[in-house]
Amino acid sequence: MSQPSPLVSVIVPVYNAAPDLARCIESIRHQNWPSLEILLVNDGSSDSSGPICEMYARVDERLRIITLPNEGVSMARNAAIDQAKGKYLQFVDSDDYLSPEATRLLAERAEETNADLVISHYWRVIGEKCTEHGLLEGRQLLDQLAFARCLMEQPASYYYGVMWNKLYRLDLVREHGILCDPSLGWSEDFLFNLEYIRYADRFATLPNPIYYYVKRETSITATQIHLRSLFETKRSLFRYYKELYTNLGLYDQYKHKIYKYLIASAEHR
Repeated sequence: MSQPSPLVSVIVPVYNAAPDLARCIESIRHQNWPSLEILLVNDGSSDSSGPICEMYARVDERLRIITLPNEGVSMARNAAIDQAKGKYLQFVDSDDYLSPEATRLLAERAEETNADLVISHYWRVIGEKCTEHGLLEGRQLLDQLAFARCLMEQPASYYYGVMWNKLYRLDLVREHGILCDPSLGWSEDFLFNLEYIRYADRFATLPNPIYYYVKRETSITATQIHLRSLFETKRSLFRYYKELYTNLGLYDQYKHKIYKYLIASAEHR
């Protein structure tokens, strides 16, 4: 008898996302993975995002709505992590969307390799243009040291930094109290990943591009990040980089590349 498919908790922070929200939710609802729950965190939206979430919750019992009074994306993700019931966590931004096989490919890769983290390629969408991005080729299985070495080749890459092209184990997150830091206005996902890497042993790659990242000029990184706040945040994250690589015994070997992170811009690779 085949084993039942493990539950995947898909987490979507929602804040004034009405124009794109239906596309996002529909892409999750139509995943060809039989066992998932969808956690929509309405973070004090003032547009029609709330009613849209409620409409979908009425027609799909897999959807649950968490309501917050506008506390930011980190608190929204943390609230959903606290209520998640799945074996795995998958994150989706409300203005992006998934390919139909995204959850299945991530979960199957995790199950077949017993990986703590699965990382995939993704699509970047700008208007009508869609380009594939990713760094680790093929279907590899890496230990912590090998993955850390790969990360140092592109320390500011979206591929390693974001949460939406990865699958995480919920038990590992809860065991070590890994959460998004609400004090950071951006790069909170990068800090989450650096913390997670400290406790993960097995990393599986997925060469399939399964996530559609919709790039807009109105995004927070395009409109609210000034040079001074950019450097201050990177300086704060730098100590986590240094601590991680010191603990792994790799700091002396890679310190020049860690310092490169301070001046590197975010790269879509």
